[in-house]
Amino acid sequence: MTHPPARPQAQRTRDTLDRLEHDIDAWFATADPTGLPYLMPLSFLWDGHTLLISTARTNPTARFLEATGTIKIALGHTRDVVLIDAELRETIPTADIPDETGDAFAAKTGFDPREQRSAYPYFRLAPRQVRAWREANELTGRDLMTDGTWFADH
Repeated sequence: MTHPPARPQAQRTRDTLDRLEHDIDAWFATADPTGLPYLMPLSFLWDGHTLLISTARTNPTARFLEATGTIKIALGHTRDVVLIDAELRETIPTADIPDETGDAFAAKTGFDPREQRSAYPYFRLAPRQVRAWREANELTGRDLMTDGTWFADH
C-alpha cells in the first residue's frame, strides 16, 4: 500500500483546526475518580480556542468531567485521527449561556440544550495536548500542541 507523503506540521495544524471548525461530533472519554472509563459521542462547538459541549447533568460524562476536570476527545477515523487531551475550563448552567453562544451551538449541532426539560449544562473545554496523524509516516511530529501551546503557526 502506498501512502501519500507526510504532511508538514503547519499543514497538520491547519487540517486539525479545519476539523474542529467543521466537524459536528466527536468521541469524548472521561473516567470516574477511580479510573473507570466512560466514552460517549457528543456534538461540539469550537470557538477558535475551546470546545463547548452539553450533556445531561446526570450523564457519566458530566459527572466524571466535573469530578476530575479532564477529558479526552477523538475526531476523525483511524486513518485520519485527531486526539485531544483537554481540561474543564468552566461549567455553564443552561440559563446562563449567552444567547449568541447558545444559538451558535444549536445552529452547528442541530441540538439546543436550552430546550431540554432536564438540566443540560454546557462545558467549556480547553485543549492541553493535540496530536494528529493519518498513516505511520506521520507518527513522527504528530504532537501539534503541548501545555496549551500550538507548535506551528496557523
